[in-house]
Amino acid sequence: MAEQTATQHELAILVVACLNLDSVTPEQIDPDAPLFGGELGLDSIDALEIALAVSKRYGFQLRSDNPGNRQIFTSLRTLSAHVEKNRAG
Repeated sequence: MAEQTATQHELAILVVACLNLDSVTPEQIDPDAPLFGGELGLDSIDALEIALAVSKRYGFQLRSDNPGNRQIFTSLRTLSAHVEKNRAG
């Protein structure tokens, strides 16, 4: 498993907390593993909750109609890259 960057770890904590994932710790989320359809078993409702939590935490909107969402939510690595690019100050 690849090492998590600081932002990836922050996001992993956010994902585990906002989705109340009891069976996984933030450190267990592989940055390159698929967020959806993989071990985490996340679905589209989870994506909305993650988007809301990210919006509150980082100060920018993840819009449900963004055509890039599938790419953004591919993995912890792609989500953190998007956050780093768009986060407010």
